[in-house]
Amino acid sequence: MLKYTFDTGDNVFFKQLKLKVDNYFSEYKLHRAGNGKLYRKSLIQVFAALSLYILLVFFTPAALIAIPLCCILGLNLAVIGFNVMHEGGHQSFSQYAWVNNVSSYFLNVLGGNSYYWKIKHNVNHHTYTNIEGMDSDIDVKPFMRLHGDQPLRSYHRYQHIYWPVLYSISYLVWVFYEDLQKYISGKVSVNAACKKLPLKEHVIFWFTKFMYVGMYMVIPIIVVGWLPWLIGFLIVTLTCGIAISIVFQLAHVVEGTQFRSASTQDQYSRQEWAIHQISSTANFATTSKHLHWLLGGLNFQIEHHLFPRVSHIHYPKISILVKHACAESNIIYHEYSSMVKAIVSHVIHLRKLGRA
Repeated sequence: MLKYTFDTGDNVFFKQLKLKVDNYFSEYKLHRAGNGKLYRKSLIQVFAALSLYILLVFFTPAALIAIPLCCILGLNLAVIGFNVMHEGGHQSFSQYAWVNNVSSYFLNVLGGNSYYWKIKHNVNHHTYTNIEGMDSDIDVKPFMRLHGDQPLRSYHRYQHIYWPVLYSISYLVWVFYEDLQKYISGKVSVNAACKKLPLKEHVIFWFTKFMYVGMYMVIPIIVVGWLPWLIGFLIVTLTCGIAISIVFQLAHVVEGTQFRSASTQDQYSRQEWAIHQISSTANFATTSKHLHWLLGGLNFQIEHHLFPRVSHIHYPKISILVKHACAESNIIYHEYSSMVKAIVSHVIHLRKLGRA
């Protein structure tokens, strides 16, 4: 089994930065979790999704109206994932643990499984970001080559062209294939050990999977017919898939971010964990209040990776402290001024890796 270690010496950089962030919360008497502003936003997003679902299924409008509404519903589901599920999964949605647990189970409502996600995302991705063999988020083999140590195939030459197709179907693959693969194998990732699923999670897994099938497939087919359902379902899921994939790819798979490999690490390449997180992560469009509202602060990925249990509502202020700390320590702080520029950088990165 592959292993990757960080420099656990003095950790001077992170200790100083953490002290500044702790002082910020103490000085302004703020809680690190979400507040009323986040709760109100989340209620709006959940209510909007329910309204769109009811309208499309039970009061089905004409196709010219239904198609864009399906696109909006797909984006709406992604937004709920960013703001409610993601925050709950990191225990940052609320100061109350039970509220965070309920929030994290919104992923099950969306068809996924929060138990597997917490291991794959919170442990594997957040600890070993952009490390080949450890971070399964960059493991899209054999279809894409995101890391220089991954095998190069002839068709990767076109990955900067066909990526929208793969990103679009990623949500369907996640719900109907990857979760089942984890369930059957008992392994969250290729490099992980088999882990027995608790009885409670067995029940939740199957109950929520059947609930998803009933809500998103059976009921709509009965009410509107199989062909309108199929068209609408594909529009919703493909839209949701590409939205989720783009946001998370822009955080790490762009020009300038650092990639490492567990199979080639030596004692001289070890870094302090916090410095690795900054080097392997990028922010984008941090001045856009609209994107911050929609993406749950995921455009502030550097701050999120350094302080994952802090709610995104604090990231704009914390980012100032992080930038100052990076400047003082001569650490590169990767940031794109707009989402469009980040997408262009992502495509250029795919093109380079496909032709290396």
